[in-house]
Amino acid sequence: MAFLKFPDGFQWGAATASYQIEGAAFEGGKGLSIWDVFCRQPGKVRNGDTGDVACDHYHRYREDVALMKHIGLDTYRFSIGWPRVHPFGNGPANEEGLAFYDRLVDELLANGIEPCATLYHWDLPQALQDRGGWADRDTAYRFAEYADTMYRRLGDRVTRWITHNEPWVTSVMGHRIGVLAPGIRSAKATSRSIHHLHLSHGLAVQAFRASGRKGEIGLVNANSWFEPGDDTPEALAATELARDFETRTYHGPIYGKGYPGSVVKYYAERGAPFPIEAGDMEIIAAPTDFLGVNIYSRGRVLPDEDGTRYRLAPGGLPRADNGWELAPWCLENFVRWVRDEYGSFPIYITENGMCDNTEPVDGVVDDVRRVEHVRNMLAGLHGAIQDGVDVRAYYLWSLLDNFEWAEGYRMRFGMVYVDYETQERIPKASARMMSEIITRNGFDH
Repeated sequence: MAFLKFPDGFQWGAATASYQIEGAAFEGGKGLSIWDVFCRQPGKVRNGDTGDVACDHYHRYREDVALMKHIGLDTYRFSIGWPRVHPFGNGPANEEGLAFYDRLVDELLANGIEPCATLYHWDLPQALQDRGGWADRDTAYRFAEYADTMYRRLGDRVTRWITHNEPWVTSVMGHRIGVLAPGIRSAKATSRSIHHLHLSHGLAVQAFRASGRKGEIGLVNANSWFEPGDDTPEALAATELARDFETRTYHGPIYGKGYPGSVVKYYAERGAPFPIEAGDMEIIAAPTDFLGVNIYSRGRVLPDEDGTRYRLAPGGLPRADNGWELAPWCLENFVRWVRDEYGSFPIYITENGMCDNTEPVDGVVDDVRRVEHVRNMLAGLHGAIQDGVDVRAYYLWSLLDNFEWAEGYRMRFGMVYVDYETQERIPKASARMMSEIITRNGFDH
């Protein structure tokens, strides 16, 4: 056993998202989001669950910040609810909504916790969806206006900004597969949303630079570590194709490499070409300060039946309670791949963890599988850092058990247990683990 010490100044944190924890869905002048509407469509969310109350963080944020301080977090990644700030997507800002984020940021700073604000974590104002949503180019410009509102309001205190959380999920799960809001199934809507999400990111980065605010800004992508299901050339080629569609499409444009040719061809053949206009790719590639990496598991890739596409094949690893394979090497391998693919730049692990539905026994939540898995992933991350990958922060997903989108409240990712009936919070064994790691800036492994 050795002590794995992380670099001096390495930051330890936790992450959440507005719709998943805030509740107060119809309070404080907030407008409807696409998730407020999607949750009310029969059969879309398990058990008909909604984020109407969630963890009631809107009213209990001081209690939650006290928990963060007790755990010892250096930094906290939260998201801002766009419809809480602009109830109709644009127009005058809602002062009550802005005041809530003022209070949250001030409470974090008063407790020595650095705020990290995500501008978009999937809760688009329904008013903008009614006008076309991310499939409409105008939404990109409305996003830049909203971003500017937040820079001006919070930028004197928030110095770490994220434009989007996981554009792959917004575009593919929301517009191609349709299992998440807004629930569309259209190749054209998908290609258009991919491009407009990227464009809105670039415009928001430009607005941040123009605001004169100090700090850093970047993007967060959803990732899997793709590996071939066997050692055949066909499986290797399929793995690269998976990376084209699910990874390079969302990283390449940000780093000036454009969209992969295979992806451009796929959508063009389906009458859904990317709606690129003059100057767009230069806007999208506006220099950023870091990349946020969200990663939980691997994808085991094989060619499909005709050999022109890929499929994700079942694996034989133990699984988390939501079915994802426990592949602790995914984190280390992915950050190494990013460095090799795009060059060296600061990386923040903005989400990582696992679903563990352990329930309390005599007031104790002993989520030992999560503890073991997170420690194994962090050991791999430490090895990548030792080899020169520039990772500077780690945010565990999540601080709290919360509304897990189409799965409702069935899946628990938090290091703090939430009793949704009483809103009692119970720190789990994983919270104690994080506290010990933060105190020592490392752990024995």
